[in-house]
Amino acid sequence: MTHKTFDVTALGELLIDFTENGKSGQGNGLFEANPGGAPCNVLAMLAKLGRSCAFVGKVGEDMFGHLLRDVALEAGICMDHLVFDKDARTTLAFVKTFENGDRDFSFYRAPGADMLLREDELPLDAIADSRIFHFGTLSMTHEGVRAATRRAIAHAKDNGAILSFDPNLRPPLWDSLDEAKGQIEYGLARCDVLKIADNELEFMTGETDFDKGAAILRGRYPNIRLFNVTAGAEGSYSYYEDLRVFVPACKLGGTIETTGAGDTFCAGVLNFVLERGLDGLTQEDLTQMLRFANTAAYLVTTRKGAIRSMPERAEVEALLG
Repeated sequence: MTHKTFDVTALGELLIDFTENGKSGQGNGLFEANPGGAPCNVLAMLAKLGRSCAFVGKVGEDMFGHLLRDVALEAGICMDHLVFDKDARTTLAFVKTFENGDRDFSFYRAPGADMLLREDELPLDAIADSRIFHFGTLSMTHEGVRAATRRAIAHAKDNGAILSFDPNLRPPLWDSLDEAKGQIEYGLARCDVLKIADNELEFMTGETDFDKGAAILRGRYPNIRLFNVTAGAEGSYSYYEDLRVFVPACKLGGTIETTGAGDTFCAGVLNFVLERGLDGLTQEDLTQMLRFANTAAYLVTTRKGAIRSMPERAEVEALLG
């Protein structure tokens, strides 16, 4: 790849995940304010791996918006292009965690500042100066930020960036699931690298068999060169040209919650793409990629939160060792 300032630039939501953290002396539930948001979670892990990263998005001119900027800067992410909105509040998400680590979200986003990013606020020079551009669908739920996201995608593509897409489906944030499906289809039709969760694959194809679901989407969207499916505690799959690789999840116990696991996996994949590119990949390459990504994702599930919970490369390699 041609040298560029940023290895990865990501656009999307930056928010506070309030996660359950026990009860007070009066028996009231306690929630911990964890900085998060899928695109920035991905960048936080990439920064741990030594990659240069930039974030594009909007937060409120409030205590949470400034906290998010400070935490992202602390994580090593360029936040020069974060926009503060004096009239809208930073989006909040309250996360209920079940015994198996799965989660249920309640969002406070009507509107949240991340929904209000405009085309004229995009840092087009920084986007053009990126090797990979990463995006999801939470920046496609409403018309204005959708237009900004589409402009950024087109600009990144025009300037030679690899496009990375994670649908990150959150049904409560959509007016209708048909609209969600349409926006996911838009991302699928443009990306080079895809990370899609098992429930999202079923949502888009009606198939619970991963191979059949992947075959359907790969047939519809031949632009996707590296197609990855995460299957939670089962493991992950990668499809590339005529190759199909499955690697079981790392199961060493100690899982607290799964917040950020998929984003950490995605970062592991993008780091691999930065190292290896997308040409001539082998079964061994894909296996090594999934092993690293799975292990990094497992480590995040043993901690609360996301941005501040990303593991060091040495921690991942020690488990792989």
